[in-house]
Amino acid sequence: MAYAKRITPDQKVKLADIDPSDSAGLDKEEAVAAFQELGAELRAFQELLFGASSHGLLVVFQGIDTSGKDGTIKSVFDYVNPQGVHTASFKVPTPIELAHDFLWRVHPHTPAKGQISIFNRSHYEDVLVVRVHGLAPQPIVEGRYAHINNFEHLLADSNTLIVKFMLHISKQEQEERLLEREQAPEKAWKLSAGDWREREHWDDYVAAYELALRRCSSEVAPWYVVPANKKWFRNLAVMETLVETLRPYRNDWEAALAEQGRRAKQELAAYRAEQGGKQ
Repeated sequence: MAYAKRITPDQKVKLADIDPSDSAGLDKEEAVAAFQELGAELRAFQELLFGASSHGLLVVFQGIDTSGKDGTIKSVFDYVNPQGVHTASFKVPTPIELAHDFLWRVHPHTPAKGQISIFNRSHYEDVLVVRVHGLAPQPIVEGRYAHINNFEHLLADSNTLIVKFMLHISKQEQEERLLEREQAPEKAWKLSAGDWREREHWDDYVAAYELALRRCSSEVAPWYVVPANKKWFRNLAVMETLVETLRPYRNDWEAALAEQGRRAKQELAAYRAEQGGKQ
């Protein structure tokens, strides 16, 4: 069952129609068991991805403040080898970054073949935060959707698999999480008055997300909306989507590794024959 909601190209999106508390009828125990089983599969797929080195994987996480981007990344990618993973976080652009086109700072962090790149926030900030706060002229922002689509198609043409997640929480859930940060000493370091200020723009952010989801979900770079009020279901939905994305490539990757093994054995046999002839 698909737990995350895939957005089809040019689909009109109303986030209010997607229940952020949805758990597909599962309880926490069932979800955790399924998550662990899929995690083992993800671990095996990463090894195939790395060994075959014919594709890279780009995983994009976006969401309103407190939606759980950090927690999702930590939980899901705890199952993979960190040597094959790169995480990039895109915050307020530096003066050098602002002196270039908006994708300049993003491209170097895309995955090499055999690698996984995780974006904690991404190039979509330039049609979300920038749009909500009017940080660039409207015609500039409008043009960025096409640039994003072209950029993602370029990556896909180079065998980068792209999966984009919008972690969807309710306004009430966000308030509870912000208040929890104030009350829990171990979470106090996350406190920011800016999170409360941004909350005042909730409706504007929802509208900006709905527009980005509609304009920038494609067959090669789909958007998935993940109900994220329940953290255990959020993690399962992301894990399931990643595994389902990678499954179609398993046979080709296994065949490529089998061929690599065959050639390696031939080289080893030739080497041993050569060494035997020298004796």
